Amino acid sequence: MQKTPLKASLKTGFKTRAPWFILAIAIITGISSGRSQAATPEAAPATSFRDLQVQVVGTGKPVLMIPGLNSAASVWTETCAALQPQVQCHIVQLPGFAGAKPVQKEQWLSTMRDELLAYVDDKKLAQPVVMGHSLGGALALMLGSEAPTRFERLVIVDSLAFMGAARDPNATEASVKPMLQAMRQQMLAASEEQSANQIRMMAPGMTRSTKGAERITEWGLASDRATTAQSMTELWGTDLRPALKKIQVPTLLLGSWAAYQPMGATKESTRQIFETQYANLKGVDIKLSEAGYHFLMWDDADWLIKEVKNFIKL
Repeated sequence: MQKTPLKASLKTGFKTRAPWFILAIAIITGISSGRSQAATPEAAPATSFRDLQVQVVGTGKPVLMIPGLNSAASVWTETCAALQPQVQCHIVQLPGFAGAKPVQKEQWLSTMRDELLAYVDDKKLAQPVVMGHSLGGALALMLGSEAPTRFERLVIVDSLAFMGAARDPNATEASVKPMLQAMRQQMLAASEEQSANQIRMMAPGMTRSTKGAERITEWGLASDRATTAQSMTELWGTDLRPALKKIQVPTLLLGSWAAYQPMGATKESTRQIFETQYANLKGVDIKLSEAGYHFLMWDDADWLIKEVKNFIKL
């Protein structure tokens, strides 16, 4: 079968850009239709704090769990259950994603960072662990650099410090801005049918789980398009690498690569990208899953839980 331009471009030069594509898939699914139905009706009721919804489970060591772009808080449900009874999960639902009510903020990422910090202070959480997936991982890095002594440890799940530099190591925030503006306009201009088709097409590449792909599709369709476009633009356009020097707590990075092995990615080439991106984070412990795709909490759950338990000393 003849390759589409997209498939051809994915394969070209993949060996040096694997994690960028892993995270790009999460972003592409964000070209959402803007529907507002609840994506996770089975979830237990959560309490409101400013623009956040937070579900608290358990009574042990506090762990703040942040989902990624367009994800529901329930992405962490199984992980939280596996960590019981030693931890108290504070599972966050970010606004505008997976059916949650959107909010208009001039600077979305920094606002979410500040609201998460305020939540930790308001609830008087003593030295919590922060665990973030994808965009949630970026927020975890922002929390750790903004309040270097406030947290005990950080767990980053498949996230880069500057996505704009994954394609070009010499990229800067200024150099990627035109591309991001064009991408944002394209996302906002897409028809509902185009958006839905793109979400359905890309979801299976993010997880090995058929059920998981269905959940990702549902969340993408329920997410607010404007929120997705803004948060995606800020995520790609924010270089967190200099701020990594401020982080003073132990950090575990759990990464994926297996989804793109057929296109030329290797575990070693992917590790090199993560090591380059996190060069400013002293002592970061980088672990790569052997088989998991982007949603490691589903695809390699036993491995992720084992690594997390060892790291946070449960």
